Amino acid sequence: MTTEPAQSTAAPARLPRTLTRNLSQFDGQTVRLQGFVHARRDLGGVQFVVLRDVSGITQCVGSGLSLPLPESSVEVVGKVKAHPKAPGGFEVQVETFTVITAAIEASPLEIPKMEWNVNPETMLDYRYVSVRGLRERAALKVQAELVFAFHSHLREQGFTEISTPKIVSAGAEGGANLFKLDYFGEQAYLAQSPQLYKQIMVGVFERVYEVAPVYRAEEHATSRHLNEYLSLDVEMGFIDSEEDVMNLENSVLTVMMERLKTTCAAEFALLGATIPEVPAHIPRIPLMEARALVTEKYGHAVGGKDLDPEAERLLCQHYAETEGSDFVFVTKYPRAARPFYAHAEINADGSLSPDITRGFDLLFRGIEITSGGQRIHDHAMLMDSIRAYKMNPEAMTGYSEVFKFGMPPHGGFAIGAERLTAKLLGIANVRYARAFPRDRNRLTP
Repeated sequence: MTTEPAQSTAAPARLPRTLTRNLSQFDGQTVRLQGFVHARRDLGGVQFVVLRDVSGITQCVGSGLSLPLPESSVEVVGKVKAHPKAPGGFEVQVETFTVITAAIEASPLEIPKMEWNVNPETMLDYRYVSVRGLRERAALKVQAELVFAFHSHLREQGFTEISTPKIVSAGAEGGANLFKLDYFGEQAYLAQSPQLYKQIMVGVFERVYEVAPVYRAEEHATSRHLNEYLSLDVEMGFIDSEEDVMNLENSVLTVMMERLKTTCAAEFALLGATIPEVPAHIPRIPLMEARALVTEKYGHAVGGKDLDPEAERLLCQHYAETEGSDFVFVTKYPRAARPFYAHAEINADGSLSPDITRGFDLLFRGIEITSGGQRIHDHAMLMDSIRAYKMNPEAMTGYSEVFKFGMPPHGGFAIGAERLTAKLLGIANVRYARAFPRDRNRLTP
């Protein structure tokens, strides 16, 4: 007795999803794309759909298609064909077009035509959809890669990641720029910085870092300030001076920029930006010399105890012109311009300077992106500083007590991720370097 072979009833294998950036690998082949309707055109007998996915955009061409509203999520199956005028040099000739989830109303913004300098508040009001734009997500991709490189390099250098409280009983830097909140009937605050906790953790791991938001209740309305921003914090023990800290940041930035070259070339090209070269030794200049330089060379008189924004810009211009560096460390800040935990400068005779600290800032393309320095590690010196800053020693007990137990010389720095991202990409307003920015007027979305 013979039997017929069993007939398979299984559905044909489904094509794997292809990303738009990989279309060049499939010229002449059928692919399956999934993404969003970025733009559409209906020319009667022929329809054009620009499909956007996580990797880019591509043009899809078909006929008899029922096109949904822009931002609908769709699936396209079709044949890849080289086309010199299409995004990426290839288009997809549609065989099947499926709407996965249709947009139920028109987007409040025409995403392909958004510009950061046109009605920026409207773009932020509708951030839940404007963040889908190619330029918007490019900035966030760059920031994500910066953070990845920060993590990776510090781990290679023996640093341990920590997580510190964001609800605290006192500010790390004092002052009035604290967000107050009720904590079960007690006064509490949102953390300005993980500074005090990361110093404590130097006594545990010696080298620590954290990537987390910090909060500043400053009523700024400028293009360079946020009230919540992502801080990349580092603290390291057993240092000789702040030079060790600056050397570490120099290496961190070098690794960050090299990472961007390999992962974000397309994003920089899209935004017309360039990735800077980090010098092997970033230039350094004491604050008072920096003030004198911008006055003598550019005629800009600097008031106050720090550099004003114009002085920062001019100092960066000087180093870009004379040393080809987009970066410059400003060192030896006066005590009046540094927080209470800043270590005093040590004079040649071993005495402590009453006025100058081992604090520094890092400027990049005309703006401060880092504050750092060596910290006080001696208990008696710390208590004197707390009192000199007219802070309540009892309120600082949870922090200051650890300095009774052999804290090593240590220091660190913090990079504002959004500022660094914005300056790298030429974004005029730092709010566009955060997915959902918080400033003094914005709590939504």
